[in-house]
Amino acid sequence: THNLPPGLEYLNQLDQIIIHQQVELLEAILGTETSSKYEIKNHLGQRVYFAVEENDCFDRKLCSPLRSFTITIADNVGREVIRVIRPLRCNSCCFPCFLQEVEVQSPPGTIAGYVVQNWHPFLPKFTIQNQSKEDVLKIIGPCATCDCFDDVDFEVKALNEMTTIGKISKYWSGFVNNVFTNTANFGIQVPVDLDVRIKAVMIGACFLIDLMFFENSLDGL
Repeated sequence: THNLPPGLEYLNQLDQIIIHQQVELLEAILGTETSSKYEIKNHLGQRVYFAVEENDCFDRKLCSPLRSFTITIADNVGREVIRVIRPLRCNSCCFPCFLQEVEVQSPPGTIAGYVVQNWHPFLPKFTIQNQSKEDVLKIIGPCATCDCFDDVDFEVKALNEMTTIGKISKYWSGFVNNVFTNTANFGIQVPVDLDVRIKAVMIGACFLIDLMFFENSLDGL
């Protein structure tokens, strides 16, 4: 473990990661957009990391799910261990040359990998790449991401797209939460022996999926 990026040692033990968005009281009551904050937990509900989205009010109000962001992820002693950077890009199958791409750094300043959106007329598809931009895994979502009263799964697959090795799931958290707070609750399941850098990139993929498909969807309600 001495070769792991500092702060990622704990990911070495995990095959399940839970991401829970903290509800801001002002946003819940007034509908005001505030910077998103997340707790990243293990399967027992113990907090491993804390994440904060950094951007300005202009981006959040005008660009909303298309907005650029930097998400800083810190461990429980406040040390930044992962940085997720998303530039402002297109979110339409009509513009296949300018699709979404997220850069994940760990430690900050050192590339851990990338999440790259792949063009497809119907399905959400992404490629997970390592620090050298070599393809490692695929993520394929359902044709319809708005599913009332049920979880939504994005399957993590081998490069041949035939073998499923995990998934990113948007958990349905109930009518009241989804309609009045629109909180994000995700689970990431991957092999425990997956490279911790790729696990960090999977966390970045989860944030991208949330912004692209669930930020304003109210889960179809």
